[in-house]
Amino acid sequence: MPYKHSKNYNKENMALAIGLSLPISTKHSIEICSFIRNMNLVKAKDLLKEVIEEKKAIPFKRHRGDVGHKKGKIGSGRYPKKASLEIIKLLTNIETNAQFKGLNTTNLFIKHIFANKASRQWHYGRKRRRKMKRTHIEIIVEERATEEEKKGIKEETKEAKKPTKLVPKTGGFQA
Repeated sequence: MPYKHSKNYNKENMALAIGLSLPISTKHSIEICSFIRNMNLVKAKDLLKEVIEEKKAIPFKRHRGDVGHKKGKIGSGRYPKKASLEIIKLLTNIETNAQFKGLNTTNLFIKHIFANKASRQWHYGRKRRRKMKRTHIEIIVEERATEEEKKGIKEETKEAKKPTKLVPKTGGFQA
């Protein structure tokens, strides 16, 4: 049975990466996904590397029971290292996919990212019963034009829309 994407996926200017049954916490993944959504891909990877080095904390907005405050103005937060490592691997994977498609990797923005619970198997050979943490993550990035490119496009359209004036003496058009 093929995997169905949760969003509309345009194959021309988007790239996709899916991580199935990753051995990370679903709660941590949800918080990381909400933190890096709509962010530039390069910036998101740099932020997650700072989280691994414990220089920047991920703000916990949804799952914040018994979570202490961190430095800065973020309030409650944590440094989910294992989940950050797995998401960095997925972001590197999606960057390679986009490069293979011929997209510009500096203009990639995370359009869609979310985490779901996966099936949870029992730990094998344990005395007491415990289930493993498993998470599905889906990422879609889109190539967008930068602000400089948008300004260049606007200037070109303004030049093209200059009105022509009718000169009565010659009877011709003048630009």
